[in-house]
Amino acid sequence: MRRHSCSFLVLAAVLPFVSAGAPAPQSPPKSPRDALQPFNDLIGTWRCTGTPSGSAEERQRGFWTETLAIEWQFKGKDAWLKLDFAKDKESPKGEPRFVKGELRHRPATDDFALTLVTPKKEALVYTGKLDERHLLLERQAGGEVHRLKFSLWHANRFTYSYSTRPASKSRITPHWSVGATKEGEAFAAGDGNPECIVSGGKGTMAVTYQGKTYYVCCSGCRSEFNEHPQKYIDEYNAKKAKKAK
Repeated sequence: MRRHSCSFLVLAAVLPFVSAGAPAPQSPPKSPRDALQPFNDLIGTWRCTGTPSGSAEERQRGFWTETLAIEWQFKGKDAWLKLDFAKDKESPKGEPRFVKGELRHRPATDDFALTLVTPKKEALVYTGKLDERHLLLERQAGGEVHRLKFSLWHANRFTYSYSTRPASKSRITPHWSVGATKEGEAFAAGDGNPECIVSGGKGTMAVTYQGKTYYVCCSGCRSEFNEHPQKYIDEYNAKKAKKAK
């Protein structure tokens, strides 16, 4: 009896260390399409108004307008968001101006990388995380930290701003901000759209397969559905069946 008691005490002393050393179970890595789901509201065309920082006179004199189109892109299992900018007026002198971009998920760090291309074909890469409805992205160049902050306020409204700070200091200097409203939709419009069968966002375009109609949110999703219709129909049906349980 004493021998069994001793064995039990030894086992009880060792088990906590064995358990502590065991690796914690890890959740499966997100697919690029799943990781970018929080940005589904951005799909579409946006009318944007930008204003430089400064006095009321400087803001009035330097404001500009632009159009921003955002859509999904797919290649095999990879997925990302494509951005196309069209300026209606030159940006203030000295401020960055973009013509296109790509937003991707980085699985190794579980954050996002936004690559923006300037008219001079410079590729500027900003990286950072999404905190609820705010995406804070930074890049370091010339002893300064360049920051872009996107705030997703509403399905039909978002803002983004550009600021800098010395790499060794915390003082931030704002340069400009842009307010964006989705084209063709009222600001307080309700969510009455069907679901995009590819991305899960708002379906705005009809597509057909074998006599049935489905919906997608952009031309990128439409092309992807046309290439692999049965794959997305099966995924959609499986998701509906899971929700019904």
